[in-house]
Amino acid sequence: MNLEVIRISSGTDSTNGILLDKTNNKFLAYTLEDEQRDKKVYGETRIPEGTYELALRKVGGYHAKYSKRFSDIHIGMLHVTNVPGFEYILIHCGNTDEHTAGCLLVGDSQENNQITKDGFIGKSTQAYKRIYPRIAEAIDCGEKVTITYKTI
Repeated sequence: MNLEVIRISSGTDSTNGILLDKTNNKFLAYTLEDEQRDKKVYGETRIPEGTYELALRKVGGYHAKYSKRFSDIHIGMLHVTNVPGFEYILIHCGNTDEHTAGCLLVGDSQENNQITKDGFIGKSTQAYKRIYPRIAEAIDCGEKVTITYKTI
């Protein structure tokens, strides 16, 4: 499975984008990340463009929280691996750049980050519950799942 994040709007405090399943050219969700910075600031910088492999992270605070919150579907956090200079980059729920520390938030609605400084993504839980099972199952079954980040 090949996923792609297209960053469509870089604001002063957030980045708006869309998540696509490139395997079948399908829109999955809107995305929100931290802003781009030339020099990384911990918890306040989006990851570099590139292609990364996803894995299931089965330890840590988010895993424990999501194991309870999504007990019917959760088998591990969607973990973007081998990002230079970053650790524990996850795909998860949230609404503003304050809910991410370099991670990718997904949602079913989005506000223009040129108007709303922190950016806003809505219906995040709904989007997560819809896209998570298929991606997690592919990883769990041993399929190579990649995610490519591009800026337009």
